[in-house]
Amino acid sequence: MALTMREKKAVTKEVAKRYNRVKKKEKGKILDELVVLTGYNRCYASFVLRNWNRKLIIPPNNSNVLIPIEDKRHKTKRSKTRIYDEKVLVALKQIWSICDCICGKRLAPYLPEIIPILIQHEELVIDNVTKEKLLRVSAATIDRLLAKEKTRYRLKGRARTKPGTLLLNQIPIRTFADPNRASWFCRA
Repeated sequence: MALTMREKKAVTKEVAKRYNRVKKKEKGKILDELVVLTGYNRCYASFVLRNWNRKLIIPPNNSNVLIPIEDKRHKTKRSKTRIYDEKVLVALKQIWSICDCICGKRLAPYLPEIIPILIQHEELVIDNVTKEKLLRVSAATIDRLLAKEKTRYRLKGRARTKPGTLLLNQIPIRTFADPNRASWFCRA
C-alpha cells in the first residue's frame, strides 16, 4: 500500500530532522530508508531532505530550478584569522615584480634564495616576522594572494578580425574545392 502525499510529507519532516543532525555515513542509511518508505527517487529524496524547511523561490520563467532564499551555512564568515597579512602581501607583490611576474610554483622554491639577497641590497625592507611568513608560504597561496594583481596585467583579449580574401587572391594555389580558378600554379 502506497503512502498518500500528506503521509509522505509527515515522514519526510521527521526524517529531515534526523538527517540534518547526523554525519555522512548515517545520512546514506537514512536516505535509503526514506527511498524505500516513500518511493522517491534517491536524488530527489536527498534534495528534499537537504532543503527541508527552507523558503524557496520558483523563478518566473517556469524552470524546474528552486532557489533557496536563506542559506545560513553560507552567511557565516570564517572565524579563522589570516596568517598572511597586508605586510606579507606588499612584500610578495614587490618580490613577484622583481622576479618578472613568475607563477607561484616557480616563485615558492626561489623565495629562500632571493629574500636574503634583496634584503642585503636594500631592495626589500621587511621585519623578521614577515620574512618568516614569506619563507613558509606555499605556491598555491602565492597564486591566491597575487590573483588580483595578476588580473591587472592580463591582456584584454585578442582581436576578432577574420582573414579576408586578399591574401588568397595574391597567392595562386590549386584547390580541389575551386576548380574554376584561372591560375592553378604560380609561374616564374
